[in-house]
Amino acid sequence: MNEDRAVTAEQAASGIFNGENGLDPFAVFAQMRQAGPILSVPVEMGGVKFKAWMVTRFDEAMQVLKDHGRFTVDRSALESGSSGGESFMRQDESSPATFFTGKSMLTVDEPDHRRLRGLVSKAFTPKYMESLRPRVQGLADSLLDRVQSGGEMDLVRDYAYPLPINVICDMLGIPEEDHADIRLWSGAIAHGLGLGRQEPEVAEHLRAFGEYTARLVHNKRSRPGDDLISQLIALEEEGDRLSEQELYSMITLLVFAGHETTSNLIATGCLMLLDHPDELAKLKADLSLVPSAVEELLRFNGPSTIAGPRYALEDTEIAGQPIRRGEMIFPVLKSANRDELKFDASEELDLTRSISRHLAFGNGIHMCLGAPLARIEADVAFSTLLRRMPELRLAIPREDVAWSFALSSQGLAALPVKF
Repeated sequence: MNEDRAVTAEQAASGIFNGENGLDPFAVFAQMRQAGPILSVPVEMGGVKFKAWMVTRFDEAMQVLKDHGRFTVDRSALESGSSGGESFMRQDESSPATFFTGKSMLTVDEPDHRRLRGLVSKAFTPKYMESLRPRVQGLADSLLDRVQSGGEMDLVRDYAYPLPINVICDMLGIPEEDHADIRLWSGAIAHGLGLGRQEPEVAEHLRAFGEYTARLVHNKRSRPGDDLISQLIALEEEGDRLSEQELYSMITLLVFAGHETTSNLIATGCLMLLDHPDELAKLKADLSLVPSAVEELLRFNGPSTIAGPRYALEDTEIAGQPIRRGEMIFPVLKSANRDELKFDASEELDLTRSISRHLAFGNGIHMCLGAPLARIEADVAFSTLLRRMPELRLAIPREDVAWSFALSSQGLAALPVKF
């Protein structure tokens, strides 16, 4: 390995993941892959300095995501005092739990993971998700009806955000008047955290999110409905299935993951299409390509930058690199999905590319539960938008489009378009 290149890649990566520089992340990811399939990045959390391992290539990332015998998402599975630093989320023990501060599917392995995921898996089967397609289609048309005559919109505010949040909130039984608060909390969580960085307002937004969820559960207990939260409450009351803190963590996770990821996919995907007019023209000419185009957009610039941290359960190695027990490892999904060893012309967008597998939704037991729903929402969103607004174009100079790059996601605050 070229030591100068490795140091430069580490420094650039550190700046990307803690939000301290404005570098093109994909150029940094390419530099990281050239430095090696795994490299260390210096991290400081809670005043403690240590190194985290960044897995940059596809096969090695897949290995970490799937090998639950050597790598865990549950830090408590390690003995106290193991290296790897503190949790990247500072917690307020007096607040109701959220998926960042409590016990959720994101932070437990088997057997707890199987128990928690099993409680909601029946609501996220491909068959049930497909049954929601008419509802998603109706929402997409309704949102575009509101702006069609005006000839312009903010694609994030008017389309990419409200479509998935309406769907997941319908499933959960969350009132429409509360959607604005959920967007505020979700945005703070998604973009207020970096590797070793936490914006001051994040803790307060998490507290508000947790307290709202506790009130919502209280209301559902007295007035249950035909929704997923009411079903989860019924399971909790049966005993030994879902604790109160697990219930809050589960609901906040479903709310956040159920719209933030898909909103980013729709908005970012639209910008990627506008950035590649030849590919956009190909898609407009044949909307039957949309499902495969969604997979390529997920690979090319998916909504999640990294998977949540894994910890080595034993002294081991990845691609010949020794990893000590307890050390923190991040699979870099956006880098793995551009791996030159896995994808031909990996830095090019090709909507007709045949993709057998990508890592935009992760892999292994922690693969995104809502992936089938996200695919249906994206399919409907892109098909409806391009059918109804074939002259879609940016309303601002391309250089004025602002990215918000954070620890686990990359999104657009706004995307003004004309049609």
